[in-house]
Amino acid sequence: MHYLLLIYDEESAGPQPGTAEYGALWSEYQHFTTTIRERGEFVAGGALRPTTAATTIQVHEDVTLATDGPFETTDRQLIGYYLIDVTDLDEAIATASRLPGARHGCVEVRPVMEVP
Repeated sequence: MHYLLLIYDEESAGPQPGTAEYGALWSEYQHFTTTIRERGEFVAGGALRPTTAATTIQVHEDVTLATDGPFETTDRQLIGYYLIDVTDLDEAIATASRLPGARHGCVEVRPVMEVP
């Protein structure tokens, strides 16, 4: 079954690119990715650019409105994701708990609806 692991954190609070701390965190993510690839769990994943690069689209009465920025402004932003293929929710939670983002922010585990 596929699960989406949505990684949330404060964009400005964590280690910033170009610092040793960021390099160490990036290495942790690379190790995590290698591990779930070897286990056959990895389907897809990636880091997201900052919310300043986001565009939110809404369509009302056939009129498309594009707004700069994320849909909602919150304390934590969606900063990355993994799509994994595991047996059940318990296994998805176990995998999510090994993510570095679970220690710094939070990880939402969401089952993917399989569409025929």
